Amino acid sequence: MRSARPALEAAQIWDIATPAGPGRLPGVSMAGFRARTADAVELGVVPFPAVTVVVDLGDRSLAVDDLDGRRHHGVFVAGLAAGGLRGSGRSVECLQIRLSPVVAHAVLGASSELGGTVVSLDDLWGREALRVQERLRAAGTWAERFALAEAALTRRRQAGRTVDPEIAFVWQRMAAHRGAVRVEPLAAEAGWSRKRLWSRFRAQTGLTPKHAARLIRFDHAAHRLAAGHSPALVAAEAGYTDQSHLHRDVRAFTGATPTAVSTAPWLAVDDVAWAAPGYLGAPPPRPRSGR
Repeated sequence: MRSARPALEAAQIWDIATPAGPGRLPGVSMAGFRARTADAVELGVVPFPAVTVVVDLGDRSLAVDDLDGRRHHGVFVAGLAAGGLRGSGRSVECLQIRLSPVVAHAVLGASSELGGTVVSLDDLWGREALRVQERLRAAGTWAERFALAEAALTRRRQAGRTVDPEIAFVWQRMAAHRGAVRVEPLAAEAGWSRKRLWSRFRAQTGLTPKHAARLIRFDHAAHRLAAGHSPALVAAEAGYTDQSHLHRDVRAFTGATPTAVSTAPWLAVDDVAWAAPGYLGAPPPRPRSGR
């Protein structure tokens, strides 16, 4: 079993707030983070199978650098499989919102551009992004912030577009099977050809179905590693061919080894901040056949 030190260190650094109960929007999870120290905090972000909106509630106290060397402040969106991100700052206070790609397509008004990239919310919402950030910063409690964020997301969801029910169905099935599923049978089950599924899925989520399934499987494996299970056991349970297969996938998503990922500080707070995966969403309607 791994040492509990990373979890203890993460708990010492962050005060974490979560909503009192489930929200009105399936496929949406929120958590508030406040650093307990005024010292500089640096952390790497492990890729996750959800689109993440980060709202800096301080005075540009949080900076996130992406793989292209760009630095992001304010309110920004990390797409599916966005890896190689490095966060840093002093007296950091921020709100994180995780969105199932099924929800993100409607809420953010974006899709293919969110596959592994980082963009400013201003580019997607315009001036509304700044107005929402100002309201969140002015709120006195986390409960108010969660309510304000949910109201803004609900407005955007009602006015936005939705993914095809076939795409929602395939995503839900992949998530339910923790990524250990072949995509071709899912296409047939959804009533689509493999080519059509690949094209529509990528256009609406930013990833190919195969990449999405790999990401979901990696996320499950990463959390099993963080819980102290051996790479050999995790590889077998998560459906990898062998331990080398797990190693290659972890390296591809993070640039690190399974051992290094098992002690990632950000994974250590997940059990506190994110009680549920957050990327499932509501069960989609059964797709129409023959399309």
